[in-house]
Amino acid sequence: MTYQILTTTAASITDLKKNPMGTVADGDGGAVAILNRNEPAFYCVPPELYAYYRELAEDAELNRIADERMEDAEFVSVSLDEL
Repeated sequence: MTYQILTTTAASITDLKKNPMGTVADGDGGAVAILNRNEPAFYCVPPELYAYYRELAEDAELNRIADERMEDAEFVSVSLDEL
C-alpha cells in the first residue's frame, strides 16, 4: 500500500528516539514525517510552525463566523458617515 507523505523530510521512529532534537533540526523549520514501519505515523512540527498553523485555523474559523453573520437577516449595515 502507498502513503502520501506531506513533507520533504521523513525519519523513522528509531531515528526520533536516538536523536529527537536532531530529527527536528533536520526539518529546517518544517514538519518532519515520522514513519513507523515505512508508514506515516505522525508529523513532528516545531513550535513556530505549529503557532502558524493554529493562526491559520483561527483565521478560517473567524472567516466562517463572519460569513454566517453576513447571511443573517439581523445584520446591520452602517456607513462611516453615519458614525
